[in-house]
Amino acid sequence: MDMDATRETVVVTGFAPFRQYVVNPSWEAAKGLKMAGLGLGIDVHIMEIPVSYANSQEVLDDIWQTMTPKVVIHLGIAPGSKGITLEQTGKNHCYKDRDVSGLYPVHHCCIEGGPGQLDSIIDMRSLSKHLKNMGLDVIYSRDAGRYLCDFVYYYSLYHGQGKAALIHVPASGSLASPERLVPQLQTIIHALIRQLGSSAHTTSEYVDSTQVENILHETQSCHVDHIMEIQ
Repeated sequence: MDMDATRETVVVTGFAPFRQYVVNPSWEAAKGLKMAGLGLGIDVHIMEIPVSYANSQEVLDDIWQTMTPKVVIHLGIAPGSKGITLEQTGKNHCYKDRDVSGLYPVHHCCIEGGPGQLDSIIDMRSLSKHLKNMGLDVIYSRDAGRYLCDFVYYYSLYHGQGKAALIHVPASGSLASPERLVPQLQTIIHALIRQLGSSAHTTSEYVDSTQVENILHETQSCHVDHIMEIQ
């Protein structure tokens, strides 16, 4: 048997420095995961994502067009949080905060004509309960904040048919260090991959569910201004 044929690819991303975060804990954690690995049979690829709406899309296009990952794990920071947060949902609209270039998306939208929100095929609520039973202090969330983390998550969910996850880690404090963070992320990602392996989700089921979500949530999206910042 060809051993390479049985190997699976997991892509882990972290964000580049921005604002006061000259060293971004999410990227340090991604590099730590690359060094520590995720065990036999799993190839870990890491990518640094710039805190730029336009440039982040280029990195994501490269991932989804040139690789065939089992899942893409996006790591981002959550200032003020003391724990790890598992995000279920990415939002399409209301991106009004400027990125490092002072820009925001045209129409404040991630993907024109896309559903108002998309959910990961990973059941984050179930996963968070499982991890809490294992002794990990994790938080379940459906609001990723409508900045680059949320934007990247939605874009990845859209192009990856839901095969993505967003994990928010603390921006500061002892848990923000790779030494403490990486072992916990290894446990979370292992549990996430096991859930994917036993999941009954299919691509067609995901497409059907996102169409329903679009109908249910389109009226909940905020007003979108037709303005783009010109630098």
